[in-house]
Amino acid sequence: MNKQKFIAKQRKRRSNHVRRKVRGNAERPRLTIYRSNNNIYCQIIDDEAGRTLVSASSRDKDLRADGTAGNCEAAAKIGKAIAEKALAAGLKQVCFDRGHFRYNGRVAALATAAREGGLDF
Repeated sequence: MNKQKFIAKQRKRRSNHVRRKVRGNAERPRLTIYRSNNNIYCQIIDDEAGRTLVSASSRDKDLRADGTAGNCEAAAKIGKAIAEKALAAGLKQVCFDRGHFRYNGRVAALATAAREGGLDF
């Protein structure tokens, strides 16, 4: 098995391990995160309806004004933005889905900022 297939298989296994414990529903949707090398994306998903309720990313025009997108400060901005949008949409409780990413660095900064913004998870 080549290395890229092996890495993809391991990521899928880790994602399934996390997602098996975290299922979003109408009362408590799932806050999912994707972290690339340059940007960070997050969205709140209702798994029962299969649709995205709220989303924010470091590529949004109002959030990328200073030009930093791939650091912890930008992740904290995204966390605050997703919390504001979720509260405006009437969502207070969410399930945190980190996917296959470790809970440190940008992922932890986003989660901390979202908690400070008023989300409960």
